[in-house]
Amino acid sequence: MVEKDPTATTPAYSLWQMVGYMTKLGSVGFGGPVALCGYMYRDLVESRKWISEGDYKEGLTLAQLMPGPLAAQLAIYLGFVHYGNLGATLVGVAFVLPSFFMVIALGMAYVAYGGLTWMQAVFYGVGAAVIGIIAIGAYKLTTKSVGKDKLLWAIFAAGFVWTVVTESESVALFLAAGVFVWLVKVRPKPFSPGPTTLALAAELPTAASVASVADFGVLAQIAIFFSEAGAFVFGSGLAIVPFLYGGVVNDHQWLNERQFVDAVAVAMITPGPVVITVGFIGYLVAGIAGAIVAALATFLPCYLLTIFPAPYFRKHGKRPSIVAFVDGVTAAAIGTIAGAVVVLGKRSIIDLPSLAIALIATLLLWKLKKLPEPAVIAAAAAAGLILYPLLKG
Repeated sequence: MVEKDPTATTPAYSLWQMVGYMTKLGSVGFGGPVALCGYMYRDLVESRKWISEGDYKEGLTLAQLMPGPLAAQLAIYLGFVHYGNLGATLVGVAFVLPSFFMVIALGMAYVAYGGLTWMQAVFYGVGAAVIGIIAIGAYKLTTKSVGKDKLLWAIFAAGFVWTVVTESESVALFLAAGVFVWLVKVRPKPFSPGPTTLALAAELPTAASVASVADFGVLAQIAIFFSEAGAFVFGSGLAIVPFLYGGVVNDHQWLNERQFVDAVAVAMITPGPVVITVGFIGYLVAGIAGAIVAALATFLPCYLLTIFPAPYFRKHGKRPSIVAFVDGVTAAAIGTIAGAVVVLGKRSIIDLPSLAIALIATLLLWKLKKLPEPAVIAAAAAAGLILYPLLKG
């Protein structure tokens, strides 16, 4: 296993600065994977210039092509860029732990008080405000990465339309976009698998080996089921929800439908990766041990499926053929992110008050460049707590 990328330039930041940033992002970064990826671009590429545009695009491409939670994989890759496997590991843990502790605390409260009825009210406000955050992030990513390239705009449009129509992401679309731009911009030579390709294929862990983790009783079932969720489910954030529902509610019958909906709500009202809902589910099923096993089983596959290919992305990512492929995948990914604004908006903006919250949040973030998102989220949550009971009462 490669310990550190030999091609990396001297970083303008320390490892602990990056760990501190990811800890903060995991603590206050609302909006799910789309927004989190946008924050990383804004803060690490545009503002602090710790990460280059090319490295960010490579990380986003890898995260889109591999199964597992998008934002966590991007964070892990960015930790790898200058500090190798140690950076990837520490950054990944720092990004996930804050929200994990939060869902454990909420799980304890949920069990102690028989449910959290205020969640729907909070999510009513927060969900609407998050649409504004995602919209601003999608706009910035689009103007920066797609630019005036007509071919990339066509790819962007395809990703946008696919997401809006199907309400899902497709790894096949990302691959097709990358290959199409590669064919158009680079004259490809006949392909023959070289030593790098063979080495990558040999080192990638198989989903079966990841899912072979076994323990005893319910913990063993939790480990196997959630490792499958982390190793086989493509897409970001809520894309994992249907898979979890089928196993948690229907197959294993660990939770009833109301408890599962509450688990998803917990993930949406807490910062960090949406997939952290697995910690809440694990806690309801088997306490602290269940939460830890569920979280580890879900995030370990995405960690392995990021650090194993990462050295090859770093080493060969500057080749014209790879650059063209990455450009195509990135354009499709950004189109998907823009499409997610529409998809999530239809679910979160359900009446005039929620529309007003979304528009006000967007306008504030557009006009007040230094306004922190947590302040917007807190105001939206307060609005939800006031408005939701009046509207539903």
